[in-house]
Amino acid sequence: MFVDSDLQQRWWNLEAKLAERFGKKPDMEAILFLIGMQETGFIKQKITKEQKQDLMHVAVCTLLSESGYYELTHTDKDGWPHFKQVKDLSGISLIEQENLLKDHILFYFEKQEF
Repeated sequence: MFVDSDLQQRWWNLEAKLAERFGKKPDMEAILFLIGMQETGFIKQKITKEQKQDLMHVAVCTLLSESGYYELTHTDKDGWPHFKQVKDLSGISLIEQENLLKDHILFYFEKQEF
């Protein structure tokens, strides 16, 4: 499956904006990490590998909740959101999942007026 050219162009534009802002082109993990930090307000000098994974998980759940794949159940006492999966993603190929995530990331940054 070929990536939709409009999606790909919008993705490259976002990467360029983020590279301009942060000094280097981010990969998907870095973008998810940024979104996770934005959503949780979790900012520390030292972040463990587990915390980084948790932030990226929050980002994925937040993004895909827009399409009903996840639902926010609660926020714990430390301010971390918790989600439950509502719709199954297993029937979607990995390429389609990546494109779905890219589209949701683009929508997220549009909503943030970035």
